[in-house]
Amino acid sequence: MIVNTRLTRREFLKMTGLVTFAATVPQFLVELARASTSRPIPGFRDDKVLVVVHLAGGNDGLNTVVPYVDDAYYRARPTLGIKKENLLKIDDKTGFHASLAPLKALYDKGLVTVVEGVGYPNPNRSHFRSTEIWYTASDSDVFRTTGWIGNYLDQAAASGVQPVAALAVSGERPQAFFGKRGLGVAVANPQRFGWQKGPGGATLDRFKALNNPSSTSSDSVLEYIRHVATDAVVSADIIAEVAKRGRSEAKYSADAFSSNMKTVAQLIGGDLPTRIFFLSFSGFDTHANQAPTQARLLEQFASGMSAFWQDMEAQGNASRVLVLVFSEFGRRVAENASGGTDHGTAEPVFLIGKGLRGGFAGKRPSLTDLDAGDLKFTTDFRSVYATILEAWLGTDSKKVMGRSFPRLPLFQNSQS
Repeated sequence: MIVNTRLTRREFLKMTGLVTFAATVPQFLVELARASTSRPIPGFRDDKVLVVVHLAGGNDGLNTVVPYVDDAYYRARPTLGIKKENLLKIDDKTGFHASLAPLKALYDKGLVTVVEGVGYPNPNRSHFRSTEIWYTASDSDVFRTTGWIGNYLDQAAASGVQPVAALAVSGERPQAFFGKRGLGVAVANPQRFGWQKGPGGATLDRFKALNNPSSTSSDSVLEYIRHVATDAVVSADIIAEVAKRGRSEAKYSADAFSSNMKTVAQLIGGDLPTRIFFLSFSGFDTHANQAPTQARLLEQFASGMSAFWQDMEAQGNASRVLVLVFSEFGRRVAENASGGTDHGTAEPVFLIGKGLRGGFAGKRPSLTDLDAGDLKFTTDFRSVYATILEAWLGTDSKKVMGRSFPRLPLFQNSQS
């Protein structure tokens, strides 16, 4: 085949269908593929893992963590307010939504911390913009191109440690992964992570042939293509192999969230050297008919999380895994006329893992001292990030987010 040597790398990759695939292949997977599966990759420490779960759409925090002794709650929600006898009582003031029974079992073991009143100054009620603020750890009037996880990965790589990546169980990389080095990867289905036929009919065998020792050339474009083809092929092979190798003994429900949590459990159990996993679970934008919709979604969330934690315990990984659960915003205090709630501000954030102090953190917002009908936040979400970055991931949160935020008392045996 004659290749025009004036063809740019990107033009060739675009023509062959490789460009988008190559852009999501991190170098750490190549190193993993080239290493023996029985020994760790040089520079990778077998330590802490963070699993980030985004409840997309704006989960209603007031009907998730319910202040059932507050009369203002029932006055604002004469229809949607959940009666205390229908709640999972946590203490003499608070109850969990009944669908969270599997999560409450973890809470009762001291594995769950609820941070109340989480938000940020000058809140934005747009799904897109508020998600962007959470993903980039920015102020509401500041627009950033890099995400907080991407910045963390850049810091880890710059420190001289073997670059480690984040993996999103998704069809595309979330903005939280955006960074200068592109170390995060998105994989919708690891078992099927591989090569698809391109517009020109190219197949895996054709690209493997690029790396045949007899196909030697000094042409820089062809050398680059060989390098990309090698990286992509071994990366596809290793992610699929790790997913198959990882043990999963727990029983998961058939819903998408539970399936994705099982995938993460398998990848962790298969020793994929990834510090951060990311999932998005959508459907929480409950403007109408909220009660049955939220009940179903919270049941799926709690069930999937419980099964995941069973797997972590069975694998012996429970002590090295922390789960962060958030939404881009909460809902308004008052119910609307359609049996739902509209976009709000502050929300409860969940942390799940060993080493947490458990119980509640942060200050519960008032249901009567409101900001135009919305809760006033009491804890900046970036304080949650800062605490995780420093106490769990062991990095300087100021370098990741651009400035310092107060740390929270979330972990045992620490000053945070």
